[in-house]
Amino acid sequence: MVSGPPLSVATGTLLTGDDYRESLRRYHPTVYVDARRIDSVADAPELQPGINALSVSYDFARDPAKARLMTARQSARGVTVNRMLHINESAGDLLNKLEAVRLLCQETGCAQRYLAHDALNAIQQLTARLDDAGGGNEYRARFADYLAEVQDGDLSLGIAMTDGKGDRSLHPHQQPEPATYLHIAERRADGIVISGVKAIVTGAPYMHHLLVMPSRQMGADDADFAVCCALPVDAPGVTIIARPAGRPGEKPEHGAPLFSRRYGQSTAVVVFDRVFVPWERVFLAGEWQHSAGLAYDYATHHRHSCIAARAGFGDLLIGAGALICEANGFDPGKKASLREPMVELIKITEGFFACGVAASVYGAADPLSGTFMPDPVFANIGKLLLATQIYDMHRLAHEVSGGLIVALPGPDEDHNPATAATLAQLLRASPDVPYNQRIEVARFIEDLTASYQGGWYSVISLHGGGSPAAMKQEIWRHYPVGDKVDLVERLLDRGVLHDERRAITRNRQPGRCCDAGCSVPGQAIMVDRRTDRHKP
Repeated sequence: MVSGPPLSVATGTLLTGDDYRESLRRYHPTVYVDARRIDSVADAPELQPGINALSVSYDFARDPAKARLMTARQSARGVTVNRMLHINESAGDLLNKLEAVRLLCQETGCAQRYLAHDALNAIQQLTARLDDAGGGNEYRARFADYLAEVQDGDLSLGIAMTDGKGDRSLHPHQQPEPATYLHIAERRADGIVISGVKAIVTGAPYMHHLLVMPSRQMGADDADFAVCCALPVDAPGVTIIARPAGRPGEKPEHGAPLFSRRYGQSTAVVVFDRVFVPWERVFLAGEWQHSAGLAYDYATHHRHSCIAARAGFGDLLIGAGALICEANGFDPGKKASLREPMVELIKITEGFFACGVAASVYGAADPLSGTFMPDPVFANIGKLLLATQIYDMHRLAHEVSGGLIVALPGPDEDHNPATAATLAQLLRASPDVPYNQRIEVARFIEDLTASYQGGWYSVISLHGGGSPAAMKQEIWRHYPVGDKVDLVERLLDRGVLHDERRAITRNRQPGRCCDAGCSVPGQAIMVDRRTDRHKP
């Protein structure tokens, strides 16, 4: 679903990929990669695959063929912004975001920048709740100003959410080392001072700003740990300790992994040593009652985005699987032993993506902020499916490709006068596919599934956006089990047993008060072609 205004409407600054690279030179963060201080992030070979990946999100937004999907009109200000910085206003926005992230990840494997979208939407909801509780408009106004700065500058944001956590059995305020959780160390008239650590910050070295968010529900004793704020990546006191992005520097002229040499993702531990943040960039400062809501909203948005990201990755595996079958001399359409795993791979990928579509269609507007939220049940089911089936996706790619993907001699042998001709002659399969093309596809599959990078994709899919246990908890919390109990009790003529005090019947589907549900006047209504009933 792509809709929206033509590109001639008022627009913030939509950067190109080259503009983004150059913009990094205006920042001077303290970054270490492999125990080496990085003098210039924009020029560091270790980080180029990550910078390349983010550049795609900028270039796609400027591509006339993709701009209608990769940009969105923010109606509150009447400007067109990058889709990755847009606040969702409808189910159509959720669908378009889903498609945009999938498109980006088809190209890059992991787009990274969609985390900013997820955090901005969650903070918009947070500030509306804070002002509603306090009877003012202070937080909403702060965030509106910051959001405009981010959108108009087309900034990239690193999401600093996961704390070091220390002893998992203890609450934040009980930790022997308080800095294992980021916290407010000092309150001043002009802002706050924060200290602590965030343990998994995606793309931190090559972002413009960091968005700090609480990673869990806080109690009254943990009020100082309930903090959400924004700061430049080079703020004094911030140290970024990162791993390389992808697999740079592996002899590109000798056929090193084409994909992870080009695109990758750096993750970082970020240390905050008494970092000052002015009040205008503080969105939560001790209001512990709202920490759980922020963490929940972000997780729901992010799990919805993760569905699209891994669908894009699945597209790469499907395409590579089909190519390696052809290179090996097989047609999956005629050979069931290859057709079945290929169809299984398609089923897995499109199955969890369908949950993302359902989460979009059944999304609803947050009553205070107006931000459109994905349906939490479908979003969590989709993320749970991809988290646990990523290993099946790798297995299926291995099944159709054969053992050659890890048994090949190294790429240097392709240029060895003593061996190259022999390999080209003896390791060719289909007469229609040259040796070098067969080997290129085999090494592509190895890179995605049976390498350092492949292992990274597995772990980040399993734990990114929360553990499977967290998703199962959310599914059980939101799924209308009570409705299903009522259904069976009615069929068994046992309705007399209905009691609102019974825990099993309290969980009911929210918002389904009528056929059309609750919709804002003028909002588009979807017609379900299967039942001809209107859906919001």
